[in-house]
Order: sequence, then structure tokens, then C-alpha cells
Amino acid sequence: MKQFNDFLIKAISGTEWPMFILLIGGGLFLVFYSRLLPYRFFGHAIAITRGKYDDKNAKGDVSSLQALSAAVAATVGLGNISGVAIAIHDGGPGVVFWIWMTALIGMCIKFYSCSLSIMYRGEDSDGNLQGGPMYYITKGLGKKAKPLAIFFSIAGLFGFLGVFTANQFTETFMSVVVPEENLIAMGGTEADPLFNWKLTIGIVLAIISSFVIFGGLKNIAKVATAIVPFMVMVYLVAVIVVMVLNASQVIPSLKLIVTEAWNFKTVVTGGFWGLVIIGVRRAMFSNEAGLGSAPMYHGQSKNDEPIREGLVAMLGPFIDTILVCTFTAVVIILSGAYLEDSSGIVMTLQAFRTTLFGVGDDLLMVIVSAFALSTLFTYSYYGVKSLSYLTNAKIGKLYNVYFVIMIVFAAIASLDLVKNLIDLSYALMVIPNMIAVLLLAPKVNERAKVYFKKLKDEKA
Repeated sequence: MKQFNDFLIKAISGTEWPMFILLIGGGLFLVFYSRLLPYRFFGHAIAITRGKYDDKNAKGDVSSLQALSAAVAATVGLGNISGVAIAIHDGGPGVVFWIWMTALIGMCIKFYSCSLSIMYRGEDSDGNLQGGPMYYITKGLGKKAKPLAIFFSIAGLFGFLGVFTANQFTETFMSVVVPEENLIAMGGTEADPLFNWKLTIGIVLAIISSFVIFGGLKNIAKVATAIVPFMVMVYLVAVIVVMVLNASQVIPSLKLIVTEAWNFKTVVTGGFWGLVIIGVRRAMFSNEAGLGSAPMYHGQSKNDEPIREGLVAMLGPFIDTILVCTFTAVVIILSGAYLEDSSGIVMTLQAFRTTLFGVGDDLLMVIVSAFALSTLFTYSYYGVKSLSYLTNAKIGKLYNVYFVIMIVFAAIASLDLVKNLIDLSYALMVIPNMIAVLLLAPKVNERAKVYFKKLKDEKA
């Protein structure tokens, strides 16, 4: 395991700058190239999501709201609760500022990529409508670009595993439910008192996930649409209560984020740029903008208007990063938990336990359970699509078996190992996806002109 982890660390160092240039540099280009279009039509995006422009006769399997819920279910999860804690542990409070900046850029990236997912839909070997990077790469750029689509799909076989979620859910359960002093008596060993418990949790989590993910996209979308709005609301209410009870510390916490973001003497490896890259990586893990995952769901929407779907997708980074990540960060900072020698979900648990009358960690356990399950349900679908593209739809479904087995592996693996595996896979997926999005951006702009002219004429 150690040798594999060392290999991942070396490989990650080689992908940092290509990822940074494409994600931030390319994203900034799209922001100005669009003339801030996604941000200017934020209200229109909300109206579309509410179903005002739904077309029952449009192609696709799920509504725009269901697609957004499923995509948000995959992103609003442990990446926003423990991912933020990991970022603060690795880079200090200032890293949150760079998470914000990446998320704002990510809104524009998602607008373009998810518009493309409708513009260039394809079919799998069973004749089912499909969307996503592999389809807009090959249909938009031509057959000569197929190696990019294959590269993306291979990286997706690893990037779309639910290993981080399974690992952090297990850590949460162990921290809250299992009394540390009784671990050996309850089935552990002196060498590793946690192993048997972690293995059991992993198996149970795998079984629960199996009931939904083997049911396919419609099952996943229905469950995600039911769980996501509720779990986000409960989490935000809990965080708002903490912030109200500690109102005097909220502004100082936000100020600390902004001032530390420009700390050129930071102790982070790589100095100031190392701090920025940590923020970019954790933001990408939080909202997946530029990664190419959300276009896979949005490409299935019952929507024949690409620009409309792109505007809906743009809301994802705003919800899961600008809102959820910020609230998590403020609680961690005002509680002082970031000063403790802990990382990941354990740090967030400490923050909630400290600020919510000693029972905040129990409440967070319930919330994390919902986040974890919804994320696992949705991630499996991305992997199925990746394997289906590389082989065929029948073989693609076997990804779910591999996915479930890896849930068990992740439960007993170290946080460093699963974090590094996902970071490397994500960086490799960003490269082909962002190349395609940047090359096809003019096509989106052409379509946007037509759409907004039509919208203006309808209102006149």
C-alpha cells in the first residue's frame, strides 16, 4: 500500500500545472469569452430549474431538476464536509478563498460543458441516448479526437469510484458510534482495533448501495431528488444555528479566510502557489467543474435546448461550494477545530461537537449518512458510462460490481491513499475534458445568441 501511495504522490506532482492551467486559465478565458453570460442569467436559471420551461416532448430520461439533483448529490456530499476540513488542514483558512474563486470560474465551465452535453448527444450500443465528455469530444471534434475520449473514460474508471465517500463515512461512524476504549472488546485486535469494524461498515455500505445502483439511472435520479434537497436543508439549518450562536465570530472567521489567502509566507509545500493549488484541487473535488462528470447526467435531461441545460448546471457549483463549503469552513474556523491535529471528517465532527451542545457530532452523523449514500448512488452511474463507452452497454453494467467491491476496500484504506487516488484521477480527467470544452466554446456561443434572441422575442 505504501509503495502504491508513493507512486500516486509522484504522479500527482506531474499533473498539477497542466490541471491548473486548463482549469483556471481555461476557466478564466471562458468567463470573459462568455461576457459573463451565465452570471447575468442566474435568475433565469432558477426559473428553468423550477420547471417553467419544461418540454414533455423533449428527448431524455430525467427532468432538468432531477439531473441537477443527481449531479448535486454527487458533489454536495463528504467533499463539502470533510473535503473542506482536509483543505484547511493542508493549507490553513486561506485555502477557502481559492476554493471560492475556483467555484465562481467553475460555474462558467459547467455552463459550457453541460450545454455541450445536450448539443452533442450520442447513443450507446443498446441505442439509449447518452451525453457527456466522450460524446462531445468525438461528435464535436471528430473521430480524430477519439483518443481523448478514451483517455477520459479510462481515468473515469478510477475517478468515479466512491472510495473517498466510503472512507470518510467509515471514519464518521467510528468516531461517533464506536466507543474507542471498547474497540478491542467489540471485535478488534491489538494490532488494529479498528479493522473488523471498518470491514463490517464497508460491507454494510456496499450492500445498501447495491439496492439502488443496480436499478439504473431512473432509480438513482428518484432517490437523489428525494434525498438531496432535504439533506442540504438540514445541514444548512444546523450550520446557521451554529453561526447564530457564535455570531460574533462569523465576520472574524471570514476575514481570516481572506487575509490568509494572500499569505506569501505560508508553510504549505510549494509556498503561495502550493496554497492556491490545494484550493483548486479541493474545489474541483467539491463541485467537479471541469471534471466532466455533471455533463453525463445533464446529457440525459428531457431538454432539447442546450443553453437552458447549461444554465441549470451552472447552479451546481454555487450550491455545493459557494454555499455549503463556506458554511462548513466558517464552523470549522470559529470553533477552533482547525487548530487541532486532525483532518477530514474528524475535524468537522469536532467543530460540530464543540458548537452544538456536545451533540453536534451525532446530528452530523445522520447528515453524513444521507450525503454518503446519495453520493455513492450517483457516482456509480458515471463509472458505468465510462466502461460502457470503452466496451459496450452490457459490459458497462459490470462496473457496479467493481464499484461495490471498492467500497469495502475504501472503508479499510487510509485517507491519504484514497485522497491521492482521486486527486490523480481527477487531474487526468480534467485534461481531455477541458481541451474539448475550450475548442467547442464557439459553438456554445453561437447557440446562446440564437437562444437569447428567441427568448427576447417571446417576451416582446
